[in-house]
Amino acid sequence: MTATAAMPARPRRLPALATDTWVVAHRHLIRTARTRELIIAAVVTPVLFLLLFRYIFGGAIPVPGMSYVDYLIPALLVQNAIFDGFATASALAVDARDGVVDRFRSLPMARSAVFTGRALCDLLRQAALLVILLAAALATGFRFHASALSVLAGLGLCLAFGQVLFWVFATIGFGTANPETAAAMTTPFFLLVFVSSAFIPVSTLPGWLQPAAREQPVSQFIDAVRCLTQGAPAGQVLGHSAAYFTLTSLLWSAGIVAVFATLARRSYRKL
Repeated sequence: MTATAAMPARPRRLPALATDTWVVAHRHLIRTARTRELIIAAVVTPVLFLLLFRYIFGGAIPVPGMSYVDYLIPALLVQNAIFDGFATASALAVDARDGVVDRFRSLPMARSAVFTGRALCDLLRQAALLVILLAAALATGFRFHASALSVLAGLGLCLAFGQVLFWVFATIGFGTANPETAAAMTTPFFLLVFVSSAFIPVSTLPGWLQPAAREQPVSQFIDAVRCLTQGAPAGQVLGHSAAYFTLTSLLWSAGIVAVFATLARRSYRKL
């Protein structure tokens, strides 16, 4: 009678999509690390907005019921996801123009990794920028006025907004296949930021503009983050609770993803 030697258990491989996602994300992260100008712009721009509105414009913008710095910072955290997404549109447009997408298609990899890999890269980049901006904000007097769990939910919502917008910027990048055109098509996002509750209370805008500015997705996300990070005082200032703004933000997210995920995949298939 012979004893059968036990074979060592083979380590389970990660699902193919997870592995391919990380490979694509790693590629984008390396490209980002090698582009110093992009890193400097990504870090300096939100800090400049912080200093500009905190110390120059902030004194002329009264916000009854809360300090302006506490009103401002949640807007900058959400804006961070928007501005960082501009790089996504340009990067994907470059990949489409230079034939990188065609090379990915010729490889034995999950096709969806082209999307999930870049989305993961964006998530990691925006998380790092979020930490940097928060450090600068705390140094200029910003403070949280809610529970730790509520604050974490607010910060998580900022990152979730970046993932929602990823599909919009992916549509632009793959749809244009031209970085200059992609950059031009991101211009309307500046309008969405400035015609919102980001830097001034919506009540100070012209009456005919207030409904659109109040209900658009950027305002809803910003006000949700304000309520989650500033507690009850922010809800009293804004007129609704954190639960209300969070729900409307999620509804906007579902609509945006439903439309632009479809358009992004269609643009990708046409390349």
